[in-house]
Amino acid sequence: MEIRKGNNSEGSILTPIDQYVIDKVREIRKSKKITQEQIADFLKVSEGYIGQIESTKFIAKYNLEALNQLAKLLECSPKDFLPENPL
Repeated sequence: MEIRKGNNSEGSILTPIDQYVIDKVREIRKSKKITQEQIADFLKVSEGYIGQIESTKFIAKYNLEALNQLAKLLECSPKDFLPENPL
């Protein structure tokens, strides 16, 4: 599975929807007492990369395939990561 990465040198920025999704995944992850390490193992990426996604200092985000897989791990729907109304 590939998780799309961006960085400041590419001029990439996180959009409000990107940040919302990242925050929602973190919220659900913590409520279910799932660690970044467990997420990383499940997605077959490094724990450091999950930390970068959850940090505001890096431009890294989940792609749709990763969100679909996370929904399986967190026992929710992928739509649970999205806002009810457009941002």
